[in-house]
Amino acid sequence: MIDLHTHSILSDGELIPSELIRRAKVKGYRIIGISDHVDLSNMERVITSMLALREKAGFEGIVFVPGVEITHVPKDSVRETIALARKMGALYVVVHGETISEPVEEGTNREAIEGGADILAHPGLITEEDARRAAEKGVLLEISARKGHSLANGHVARIAKGVGAPLIYATDSHSPSDLTPEEQARKIVIGAGLTAEDFVQMQKNGMELVQKVVEGRR
Repeated sequence: MIDLHTHSILSDGELIPSELIRRAKVKGYRIIGISDHVDLSNMERVITSMLALREKAGFEGIVFVPGVEITHVPKDSVRETIALARKMGALYVVVHGETISEPVEEGTNREAIEGGADILAHPGLITEEDARRAAEKGVLLEISARKGHSLANGHVARIAKGVGAPLIYATDSHSPSDLTPEEQARKIVIGAGLTAEDFVQMQKNGMELVQKVVEGRR
């Protein structure tokens, strides 16, 4: 089980990072990415904290990958913020997409894709044009387990499959109960109109991203 979209108390999650990682391990996770919500006001603090944890904690039996989720940043600043997060040391960058459950600024999806985000989270009613551009740039489109965000999963799945855009499954966990064992994750993906084989490919997509960022092959 690979999950690259979770949150700790460094933004709006319930758990400190170490407990989140421990609980994920108990649920059978092999890899967990913590991607706390950031903008220019807190990004340096979050990234510095996560990198220090990764360097010093020595977690066994699970790989921890520090990232960020750029959230509700004005669309004209999204590309610059992605670049800055990478410069500060975030191993991967998620951008909070145009979910139908929050008032995200229109155009955020496109700016995230053109800015080279690794994952576009819960992209809502993403257009075919934007999904096609995600396919060209290798940006992973998220199928989300999160309440509200998941309402557009079927649309995202259909559009992505139609243009060959790569997908990834993630929980967007904010509490320990949000973490999903692999079998539950598989059911959520199938519920979005995809197949068990699609789920396997989504896990592979996540693994390839982790290998790339951990080995510095971005």
